[in-house]
Amino acid sequence: MNIRSKLILLAVLPMAAALLLIALAVRHQQEDLALREHQLVERAYMDARRTELRHYVDLAISTVKPLYEESGDAALRKQQALRLLGTLDYGTDGYFFVYDMAGNVLMHSRQPELIGRNLWNLRDPRNRAPIQDLVAAAQAGGGFVEYLWRKPSSGEMAPKLGYVVGLPQWQWMLGTGLYLDDIGQAMQQLDDEAGANISTTLIWIAGIAALSLTLISAGGLMLNITEQRAADVKLRLMARQVVQSQENERAHLARELHDGTSQTLVSAKLLIESAVDDLQAGTPPNTRNLVSALDRVTDSLTEIRRISHSLRPAMLDTLGLSAALEQLAREFGDARQLQIDVLVHQPDRELPDLVKTALFRVAQESLTNVAKHAGATQVQISLGVDEVEGVCLELIDDGKGFDLEAVNRDPQLGIGLRNIRERLASLGGQVLFQSQPGYGTQVQAHVPAHALKALSEGV
Repeated sequence: MNIRSKLILLAVLPMAAALLLIALAVRHQQEDLALREHQLVERAYMDARRTELRHYVDLAISTVKPLYEESGDAALRKQQALRLLGTLDYGTDGYFFVYDMAGNVLMHSRQPELIGRNLWNLRDPRNRAPIQDLVAAAQAGGGFVEYLWRKPSSGEMAPKLGYVVGLPQWQWMLGTGLYLDDIGQAMQQLDDEAGANISTTLIWIAGIAALSLTLISAGGLMLNITEQRAADVKLRLMARQVVQSQENERAHLARELHDGTSQTLVSAKLLIESAVDDLQAGTPPNTRNLVSALDRVTDSLTEIRRISHSLRPAMLDTLGLSAALEQLAREFGDARQLQIDVLVHQPDRELPDLVKTALFRVAQESLTNVAKHAGATQVQISLGVDEVEGVCLELIDDGKGFDLEAVNRDPQLGIGLRNIRERLASLGGQVLFQSQPGYGTQVQAHVPAHALKALSEGV
């Protein structure tokens, strides 16, 4: 997995986790609100039913009150009261009932077959004795009782809320009740709607999450494409720079061979040819010409060794960077009449080959710049290797310095500086330049320890 994929993943995962937590929080809040709404609506329904039942019972009481308070034949008044109550009903399943305190049915308008039966020991499907509970509520001054009773319209057992009052003078229990199955249906509908709302909210959150993740992925893809294009441009630019560097190196080498070695060899060839002509003519060759030719061939060999060393010093591979820097300092100082001091703080045998080569080229390029532009008399080269800090190469000269900002602004100037920077940057290092007119120049090349480790492991 590349870095861009990791960055996209790091952006997606927290967002997905946040959206998931939001969804869970929303679901919890909606479920809590739905539960509270359920309880409030159910309480409101039950309060309304209780008020309605009180109203109905008060109506029945007011109907039989004259008979209840009259004097005369009590049995006759009771019969008249039962007939009046039997004519009262409301709604589809609303009716009144009258029991005595022993549980005998005295009046039941919807189930006349129950009249005369004793239901004291009757049990509902919940194993409760509804008649006993109703009688107890009536004897206590009136009250509400929830129980199961057969619904006249459907013939099925349904939950019912009953309200009863007592008529102590007649030892009656008068009451009515309302079935609660419609409340259950309303509550179920309310719960279904709440569940649908929760599902809709979660679907919206999932849609928003999917859209957000899609946008992030699309953004990451666009970023990847953009960066890929930028990387391709950089690679093409680097390839051109590499080709240009190679061509410059070839041109430099060609000039070195043509202007130096080639001319020397041509001169030696002419001298040898002159000696050959003398031998063919039977004349003793000019010894002086042969000695001169030998000297020039020797000079050519020396020049070839110098060019070879500048391309890739053998000491860099055998003895390491410090020895190569010391050799470079001696040869460069002798050729340019410069005093070059090399200070090595730690051995460098464990450095990767790429790092040793890059630092050697930095020193080589820097000394070339000193010879061409600085007008310096002294150069100090220091090399330090540390397991924590990495490796650091520093060159300080006492030359005339230059305007670093002006060089950086001008693309035609500072090609060598840019080459040094790019060479170290390719290894994970960096180069710092410090210079100003009249105060010399300092070049500091640094490759950190983690970059050295990565290069050593071949990463």
